[in-house]
Amino acid sequence: MHSSLGRFWTALTRKKQKEVDESASPLARVLTLFDLTALGVGGTLGLGVYVLAGSVARDQAGPAVIISFLVAAFASAIAGLCYAEFAARFPKAGSAYVYCYVSIGEFTAFTIGWNLVLEYVIGTSSVARGMAGYIDLLVDKKISNAIRSVMPMHVDFLSDYPDMFSFALVMILACLLAYGVKESTLMNNVFTIINLIVIVIMLVAGGMKCDPGNWAIKPEDIPAGVNGGLGGFAPFGFAGIMAGAAKCFYGFVGFDCVATTGEEAQNPTRNIPLAIVTSLIIIFLSYFGVSAVLTMALPYYLQDADAPFPHLFELLGWTTIKWFCSLGAILSLSTSLLGSLFPLPRVLYAMASDGIIYKKLQTVHPKTQTPVIATMLSGLFAATMAAVFNLQQLIDMMSIGTLLAYTIVSVSVLVLRYQAQELMTTTDFSVTVPEVLRQFVNRSALKDPTHLSSAIVKFSVCIFAFFVCCTCIVLVPAESYVNGDYPGVIAGLIIMVALMVAAYVVISLQPTDKVKLTFKVPLVPLLPLISVFSNVYLMFQLDSGTWVRFGIWITIGYFIYFTYGIRHSVEGERLLAKSQLADGKAVSAPTGIDNAGYDEEKKVGFPIPSYTISNKS
Repeated sequence: MHSSLGRFWTALTRKKQKEVDESASPLARVLTLFDLTALGVGGTLGLGVYVLAGSVARDQAGPAVIISFLVAAFASAIAGLCYAEFAARFPKAGSAYVYCYVSIGEFTAFTIGWNLVLEYVIGTSSVARGMAGYIDLLVDKKISNAIRSVMPMHVDFLSDYPDMFSFALVMILACLLAYGVKESTLMNNVFTIINLIVIVIMLVAGGMKCDPGNWAIKPEDIPAGVNGGLGGFAPFGFAGIMAGAAKCFYGFVGFDCVATTGEEAQNPTRNIPLAIVTSLIIIFLSYFGVSAVLTMALPYYLQDADAPFPHLFELLGWTTIKWFCSLGAILSLSTSLLGSLFPLPRVLYAMASDGIIYKKLQTVHPKTQTPVIATMLSGLFAATMAAVFNLQQLIDMMSIGTLLAYTIVSVSVLVLRYQAQELMTTTDFSVTVPEVLRQFVNRSALKDPTHLSSAIVKFSVCIFAFFVCCTCIVLVPAESYVNGDYPGVIAGLIIMVALMVAAYVVISLQPTDKVKLTFKVPLVPLLPLISVFSNVYLMFQLDSGTWVRFGIWITIGYFIYFTYGIRHSVEGERLLAKSQLADGKAVSAPTGIDNAGYDEEKKVGFPIPSYTISNKS
């Protein structure tokens, strides 16, 4: 019984080998630093500019929307730094999935990978639906009215009609991605440059009508019947700014698609971290400028929640600028669509290459050098979702996968930074209780991580995460009360914050590794722990329906893993071969690969890893 449980636990926690052979990948290594930066900007800078700034200013934060974007940018930047360090450590396709596989284990990695699939599918579907709706609005809704009259749908949890326009948009993009990475990124680069030019023109045009007085509107000047709060710079107070920040955070979702290009980027250990940081800076400056101009040129309570800039220019009578802005919005949504769909087949390819989902998805076309089956299947799935669900239903599922992925990446940074060297034997982990207690405060003044110090860090991270969840359970419901001055709530929060600080102190006292990287997250462990807190806090803001749908999706994924992935894992086959070799048994190559290193399915050859038997007892 114990041996069976032990083997099961070993299977769940087995880790991917960290050795990187950049020449072994069948994917084309063609993406430059400019391509990667444009991919991050194009995949992120979409609805945030053309919709989010106006809606948050009107309903949540007023002119203080610029502070909301700053808070959201800070939270996103920490996650971006963690992604950048992992890209420097392990430049492989798969993003957070691979990072988690290397540092934590297979089961958690599958959970993150399956979650990323959901995130990118929903992201692609929602952008396609939004883009189709924007185009439909420009032609007075003739497209939707025509389809609705021919094929109406009367199902509560589905759209009113099958949006075939959205379906076609996604499938065209999927075909373009399957044709070639360089060709699709060329389109992305052109559209991103046009998008940035449009934003600059909008800022200059809107800046000509800026009035600083719109940041200091008095309560008596707010028209009757308008929800204008208390006026001034922050009419809805601190709570409004933070509520706006929670919404603005999703305007930064998408930069992580850069981290999925590890096998297609030139010099990935340098270019991927640079591209992530550069794209986040460009995105923040764009959001900051757009929100500042919008709220200065037009009072916050008069903003249009769906199309703020066209609304502004229409009020000013600038029809040409309005249509130019509309063109920019369509091109921007095109790049967002590419940024959402581009990483999806890469995650499926990485998981299939590791054998934890169906291996057929790792097929790379010999001519286009793209994962063609994964790309077309991803496009078909996303296109179907876009056709049968409306925009709001898609957006409700958008956030949870991203936040969980960011959380796991932040935890993985801590695990790897404090990880003991693999060469140490398990006998080094035999310690006494006094030694454990002394190591909590590092009385031995260790310079290099040991198994004991690594275990203490993992334990402290778990304790920190547990009390973060407890804090959110207490804090989130308490926010719904007007007074919020409950002594029990305050006392509980103080205790949990003190315990989180204690966990932080214990982690910070442990020795870190001395591995030289092109980029490392500064202020470890503070920044990753702040990232964990902010991401978990935002996850607790999601409604119960989102968690139910997420649970259904995860259940489907676990069915695939426990019926297929756990038995076909390449890492599991490697460990089994190593074990059989150590026992003196004949070793066969992993499934689908002959002993000469030839893959019958992919028609490519590569060397089988060799193992040596140590004579040491």
